[in-house]
Amino acid sequence: MTEPAPSSEWKRPVMPAIKRGLMCKCPSCGEASAFNGYLEIKQTCEICEEELGNHQADDFPPYITIFIVGHIIVGLILMVERSTEMSTGMHMAIWIPLTIILSLALLRPIKGAVVGLQWALRMHGFGGGDEFAKADNEDRLY
Repeated sequence: MTEPAPSSEWKRPVMPAIKRGLMCKCPSCGEASAFNGYLEIKQTCEICEEELGNHQADDFPPYITIFIVGHIIVGLILMVERSTEMSTGMHMAIWIPLTIILSLALLRPIKGAVVGLQWALRMHGFGGGDEFAKADNEDRLY
């Protein structure tokens, strides 16, 4: 016996979910904030009541943040070093605070985007992609 195909209401568009996450909004409705605090994701959305607390973003948002900030800062350091001559103390006074500020500014939206991606693809607690296989997975030990 074949399993029924998921209905169109199960489809979750990826790019809108990522964009909503970048705006720190619920990936489902895009109305309410997805965060309780700076990085804590709400358990459920207060508007659409979508479960958000099951995400497992783990270290992926900091990894992406480090990757982006590293490329920006290293590029800027090379440009400044090539065009001007600064002391080591001046470099430290500029680049260390700028790195910290950029990292803190990007971490939250990037985490929202990762949660939005996971929600859209039904990854890590957001439905698993195949609701019919849920019973089979419950018997496995991880």
